[in-house]
Amino acid sequence: MLSVVIPAYNEALGIRATVLALRAGLDRLGLEHEILVIDNASTDATIAEVEAVADEHVRVLRNPRNLGKGGSMRRGMLEARGELRLHCDADCAGSLPALPRMLELIEGGADLVVGSRLAPGADLGRRQSLPRRVMGRSFVTLCRILLRERTTDLFCGFKLWRAEAAEPSYRLSKLDGWTFDAETVAMARALGFRIAELGIPWQDREGSRLSMARVLVPVTRELLAARRTVREAAASEAAAEGPVAKASTLRA
Repeated sequence: MLSVVIPAYNEALGIRATVLALRAGLDRLGLEHEILVIDNASTDATIAEVEAVADEHVRVLRNPRNLGKGGSMRRGMLEARGELRLHCDADCAGSLPALPRMLELIEGGADLVVGSRLAPGADLGRRQSLPRRVMGRSFVTLCRILLRERTTDLFCGFKLWRAEAAEPSYRLSKLDGWTFDAETVAMARALGFRIAELGIPWQDREGSRLSMARVLVPVTRELLAARRTVREAAASEAAAEGPVAKASTLRA
């Protein structure tokens, strides 16, 4: 079974359409599935919009308070029931055509397939302005350097995990904010899981309110803390001589 985990905060305008598109697409692919929407203490009608289309395949998990996007994803990934778990942002339905290829990579031995807007084969629709793209890529480069992580697009909201990789990676990670993506990918590699990166169709959202200049210092501190967390997990795994094979990057 495939579990689709969608973190949502004040997504009333689009969440119903996303859930319906995902449900229809997964039905067409013939995949047994569940769709979990993790409502992060929204103040709008997000919950009502999801409940209006809820059925045996769609359910809402309500956070008692705002846990951050990372906290929401951790909860969803750890409460999901599927052998495969898809991290899917609230605007990710347009990336669903990449899912069959991601499943092939999982069948070929990957434990985590990272959807990428930068890898060969990516198909970008609406894009952010050039200054924001330059700033964003510079920030991703900083994250990769600090975490010593080879994945080129850490923050794309479309990632397919084996449950065996998702559960320890999320359980051991600690970041609750939006930089959780970088920590969980680096954690998966440190634990020895195999990672593939695949170019996917993607359309950037309009109206991003994130200011890199304002968050750069606190986020850098978070990433340095994440680096310590990842190193400690890797050392613990090595000391335990666990069954996980040495990590590698698989090419799509």
